[in-house]
Amino acid sequence: MELPDLQEEAWEVLAGFLPAEWEARAKTCAAMRRARGQIQSADVLLRLILLHAAGGLSLEQAALRAREQGLVDVSPVALFKRLRTSGPWLEWMTAEMVKEQSKDWDAAVWGLRPIRILDSTDILEPGPRGTDWRLHYSLRLPQLSCDFLKVTDASEGETLKRLPVRRGDIVLADRGYSHRAGVAQILKQGADVVVRLNSTVFPLEGAAGKAISLVDEVKGLPIGRCLDKAVWFTHEGRRLALRLCIIRKTRAATKRAQRKAADKSRRQGHVPQPETLFLAGFVMVLTSLPTQWGSARKVLELYRHRWQVELAFKRLKSLLALGHVPKSTDPSSRAWMQAKILTALLIERLITEARCFSPWGYKLHG
Repeated sequence: MELPDLQEEAWEVLAGFLPAEWEARAKTCAAMRRARGQIQSADVLLRLILLHAAGGLSLEQAALRAREQGLVDVSPVALFKRLRTSGPWLEWMTAEMVKEQSKDWDAAVWGLRPIRILDSTDILEPGPRGTDWRLHYSLRLPQLSCDFLKVTDASEGETLKRLPVRRGDIVLADRGYSHRAGVAQILKQGADVVVRLNSTVFPLEGAAGKAISLVDEVKGLPIGRCLDKAVWFTHEGRRLALRLCIIRKTRAATKRAQRKAADKSRRQGHVPQPETLFLAGFVMVLTSLPTQWGSARKVLELYRHRWQVELAFKRLKSLLALGHVPKSTDPSSRAWMQAKILTALLIERLITEARCFSPWGYKLHG
């Protein structure tokens, strides 16, 4: 007999983490243009969507669960139609939650520079068509919380130009983001980068403006020693300075990297170049951080934390089943993904609040 009351109380606490005006926005975002059928409020609509997306229930199961709980008596078809029109509303809520939570995280770093990891992951729809969507995602250290996300179709690739940055940010990214235009834009905005070098698409120059031979630079580098070299690159007529931090891999790690590079070359239909296989034995990281900030070893240690975003993707795909979209239309797919992301943000907020949990069990407002 107490269960419904407990559910209502728990929902009130959870809804307290949602952005202000989330219910009013359901109308302006066309999720609730008018109350029709059994779903008469934004509150009921969001609870239905979360039953389906966050709870991992089918539309039929979500409708049955809602009916058993006395929430609403709605058909699976009606729920699907409402889900299709709720994408913009869910997207607005996730964006507002990221903005609001980033304010708290900025205050929590006690004056340290924000460190952000940018990456993307592919999301598949049913059938043999392959990648249909891409989630672009920024994770903040040391909080391990999302501070930027965007869902695009598969045609939009990885670029640093997509990430909104502020002066003082430090952005970590893998070699997929190793492009001169993106790095130049980050520097222009007063932020710094730590990005894995893709030498094929990111030519480097020495102080005299001549191209650098990476093979010559690293061939004598022993295991355990770091190389810290001043380099330059040119973009749109401007010459910009960076540091190149390099460390040699172990023999076992080198063999794995060379095998991977050779397989990739064969899949692309060409023979792997000896230079490519040789350089696979090194980790080469570009950074705009000055030497006063830290040594090459410190830069490389910082880059190691980039793996945290890969773990975040694994959590999303395994715990929230985000890796495969069980929808076949564009509006419903986007809405389903945004509902999953909203769930992840609510979980992050609950974890954050639980670190200093109040004895009364909820956040104070006003």
